[in-house]
Amino acid sequence: MVKRSDRVAEEIKKIISETLITEVNEKEDNLGLITITEVEVTEEMENANVFFTTLNDDKEKTKEMLNKYKGLFRTAVAKKIRMRKAPEIFFNYDGSVEYGSRIDELLNKISKEEK
Repeated sequence: MVKRSDRVAEEIKKIISETLITEVNEKEDNLGLITITEVEVTEEMENANVFFTTLNDDKEKTKEMLNKYKGLFRTAVAKKIRMRKAPEIFFNYDGSVEYGSRIDELLNKISKEEK
């Protein structure tokens, strides 16, 4: 059985992704490619940890830009999800894609060395 917090997290992920494309993209010239990979919501649904990846070299600058629009994202969530209180949003860089690429690279290197 799927918990309510999981369903809310998935909806928040969709809303933030849409808002990023439709509203933030218009205001930021050097936005680059940002992908929302996962959202984790606490059981009380007071906090939402939003994980993102980007192709930009400066991950910290991207995180600062996302934090700059935190209010916009929270407002969008509050309008589209019927909740008593919209959760506080925290952005975190998701390094799992880079980690997976690094492991893949090492496995390919080992495979080539065995031949």
